[in-house]
Amino acid sequence: MSFTGLVAWAGGWVILLGLSVNGPEWLVWLFMPYFVYGLYRVVVQLRGFPVTLSVFRVLCEYPWQINYDTARGIDDHPDAEAPGIWIELPDPSSPSGAGIPLVFVKHHRAFWWLRRIGGPRTKPALKAQLEPLWFAGDPRFLGVVAVSSRDGKAPRRLHFLYQPSAFDEHAPRRSWEGVDPADLERARRAGARFVDAVPPAVSGTRGNEGAGT
Repeated sequence: MSFTGLVAWAGGWVILLGLSVNGPEWLVWLFMPYFVYGLYRVVVQLRGFPVTLSVFRVLCEYPWQINYDTARGIDDHPDAEAPGIWIELPDPSSPSGAGIPLVFVKHHRAFWWLRRIGGPRTKPALKAQLEPLWFAGDPRFLGVVAVSSRDGKAPRRLHFLYQPSAFDEHAPRRSWEGVDPADLERARRAGARFVDAVPPAVSGTRGNEGAGT
């Protein structure tokens, strides 16, 4: 879909430019709004390709899981590697079902999600659109979140999330228990870069989640 959008916007821009060059001068002014907006859309589509590739790599390695009553919030999570709005996913190595927060580090194309995570004043109907939550990945490193299609049979609104330490060797990171070499190798195949070292744990314990739901 990203590639189709890029071809459509760029192709339309080129076609209209050709018509303007070979037609009357008033055509240039008629098509000017498209020239400006079309160029913007091409840039947006190009910026989205790395994220689309990241989503593809994650889905090649991890199956979808469906989660209900997923914790989320707009306040900073005490156990997160970065500040910001977060969604908490189950720790794959924890039999107790403890959660690991994944933060929306970059907000590109995230407005839809941010509105529905919301806070105390967010309408329940908006929050309900995130139930159930689809997830593919390993929250210790990276993953893809999505919501159900209208018939509930497929994921939609796919969004790539990651721990900063999986892509930045200088980022603060936690020390995960139960991580074996197979987990690290799978995360690397999915796109993570810095998952070899086992650094000291980030201090802090789970506290008041404030506006979490």
